[in-house]
Amino acid sequence: MDNECHCSASSDRLSNPILFNILSQMDNSKPSQNSLNYKSVPHRCNCEQRRTVCLKRPSEICKDASAVLVKTIQFMKNLPAFNQMPPNDQFSLLKSCWAPLFILGLAQEHVDFEVTDTPANSMLKKILLNQQESPGMEREQPTMAGVNKLKSCLKKFWSLDLSAKEYACLKGTAIFNPDVPDLKAALFIEGLQQEAQHALSEVVQLLHPGEQERFARILLTASMLQSITPSLISELFFRPVIGQADLLELLVDMLFCR
Repeated sequence: MDNECHCSASSDRLSNPILFNILSQMDNSKPSQNSLNYKSVPHRCNCEQRRTVCLKRPSEICKDASAVLVKTIQFMKNLPAFNQMPPNDQFSLLKSCWAPLFILGLAQEHVDFEVTDTPANSMLKKILLNQQESPGMEREQPTMAGVNKLKSCLKKFWSLDLSAKEYACLKGTAIFNPDVPDLKAALFIEGLQQEAQHALSEVVQLLHPGEQERFARILLTASMLQSITPSLISELFFRPVIGQADLLELLVDMLFCR
């Protein structure tokens, strides 16, 4: 599918004439210290893949997602091998693996969701209320392309119909990633990942002795996890709940709070 944006990018005129008029007046007037620079406001893109989206039932889905996230962190806390690592390595692994682990949790709990277009009046409200975020606080908004990747990944896992033991071993391979930069215990972590993969292979052979290709299919499906950005997960499922808070900081508090 062609993901190139075919919207009229050469023109600054927005599709909403009221909004365009407001922005034009702001541009022609003397800028004030608190005024919003409309050129920094992301213009809505009507391309199918690039249009920004949000959850259709946020109160329900965010609650389910939060429960999955709590189970994800609890799974990490209960791993003795993880607790034996240097604190800096624990933080690096958490930063690297929380999103893949969360997606595996969504798949295991069969959390399905629908999205809808981001409300068009949100941009107008932001302008009228002068709710401009400071530099560095701009966040990547969830797009239909990102959501489609996530949904495709979940459907792949659901088609495999993994058992609880298979999910547990797969989560182990995701946590113990020796390719994370600046790990002090990289060799130890590599050994743990190999152990997790070996355990997964044994579980697959035990539960599905006639499916020789199942182990490879599981690992191939797991490789899709890396194509889904943590920002998509945090903005789609948790921004409506945590507001301006940093999700990673909250995860650190959850993990290291004894």
